[in-house]
Amino acid sequence: MLCRAGLGLLMLVVLLAAAIGLRTSTLPSRQLSPSPVAPVPHDVDAAARRLGEAVRLQTVSISADAAPARDAFLGLHALLARHYPAAHAAMRREAVSELTLLYTWPGSDPQARPMVLMAHQDVAPVAPGTESDWTRAPFSGDLHEGFVWGRGTWDDKGNLIAMMEAIESLAASGFKPRRTVMLVFGHDEELGGPRGATEVARLLQSRGVRAEFVLDEGLVVTEGILAGIPRPAALIGLAEKGSVTLKLEATAPPGHSSMPPARTAVGALARAVTRVDGRPMPASLNPLAREMLETLAPEMEGFARVALSNLWLTGPLVLRQLQGGTGTNAMLRTTTAPVVLSAGEKENVLPGRAHALLNFRILPGDTIDAVQRHILAAVDDPTVEVTRHEEHFEASRVSRTDAPGYQAIARTLRELHPDFVVAPGLMLGATDARHLESVAEHVYRFSPVRARPEDLARFHGTNERLSIANLGELIQFYRRLVINAAGADP
Repeated sequence: MLCRAGLGLLMLVVLLAAAIGLRTSTLPSRQLSPSPVAPVPHDVDAAARRLGEAVRLQTVSISADAAPARDAFLGLHALLARHYPAAHAAMRREAVSELTLLYTWPGSDPQARPMVLMAHQDVAPVAPGTESDWTRAPFSGDLHEGFVWGRGTWDDKGNLIAMMEAIESLAASGFKPRRTVMLVFGHDEELGGPRGATEVARLLQSRGVRAEFVLDEGLVVTEGILAGIPRPAALIGLAEKGSVTLKLEATAPPGHSSMPPARTAVGALARAVTRVDGRPMPASLNPLAREMLETLAPEMEGFARVALSNLWLTGPLVLRQLQGGTGTNAMLRTTTAPVVLSAGEKENVLPGRAHALLNFRILPGDTIDAVQRHILAAVDDPTVEVTRHEEHFEASRVSRTDAPGYQAIARTLRELHPDFVVAPGLMLGATDARHLESVAEHVYRFSPVRARPEDLARFHGTNERLSIANLGELIQFYRRLVINAAGADP
């Protein structure tokens, strides 16, 4: 009897191993295989000098209460008009809220829905006191060691200049789009886009515009970041997380610190924050994460390929593994981040109030209401008040990979870079793109910027830079994307 049971178990193991091996070896690639396209000759060094000139215009967004650096923005507008005459002759330029730019290149087919490319003019400030840490001055726009240096080269003037270089090249060559092409260059993306992209969306809605797709900044071309992927991986964001900051506030009678009561405001707040921090929102292999992993699986090597090819069996193991990384964990759940604690002013006085701000980045499928209910249950203290703090917005819709916009982006990448692995992903931060969901069903978030692990700290950090070679790739990408998505007028 025991031998028979052992034999049965052995057969089960063999069958399971065979099933795993068969699925791993036969899982088809989801990569498109178009014919490679050679880059069009372009003076990339001249484009780099123009990007450097744009960087020197300090279009910094500091706060919603501060007036924008108007002269710097107008200087950037003049730079674009001066350097891209063919593009300006082909497109109509409108100023929205004075400083945001909306360009329209009319297509020959009024029935074809327009495509929208987005970038933003404003840049994040440089942290005070860190200026001397930069290899080149933060707003120098220097060309040094094969890079353009300065705030905005990556986020997001590199994309903006590349788009204009691409349109200039196409317009000068006589290209005429069948589909209308729109460019939206916001001036307050770093502040959430309240007067830029938001107003553009309202304007386009009022005109009855319904776009085929929107492409804004977002995920990048990773190199050496995704374990098991030896090739560059271009991740196209199908969605972006929402955001809400909740304020936890505890009150208690103030008094002298020499006679503390059993319950203090600081103690109650500390317990509440600890409970919330120890009870995160649940993680799961949500549909977007699963689609990303299953797209990457056939392109992987070693055990990673086996594990991701067989999520029907390895799902719990993969989920546990992914929760160990900060970036991958954020892809799986609504995250919790305590960001501000405030209480008391003097060491011998018990404060009557103490509050904390906790920021939650909301996974598509979750809602602000669900987050607040979860936090109230975690705090489990009716004396601690939980309220929403300032701006908040829900997670975006999830766009589709089988839609024409995604297919055009993926095809363009694979035409220019056959070695790239192209896969969907989730944008963890916020972009202007979410404001244009009202005029397009499919909104994508992707920048063809190459990023290695050591580059990630440059984003909003010190020594932001973009390689001149990569700038050339950006120009080629946007040029080819317009050809693929807008089509030529026959």
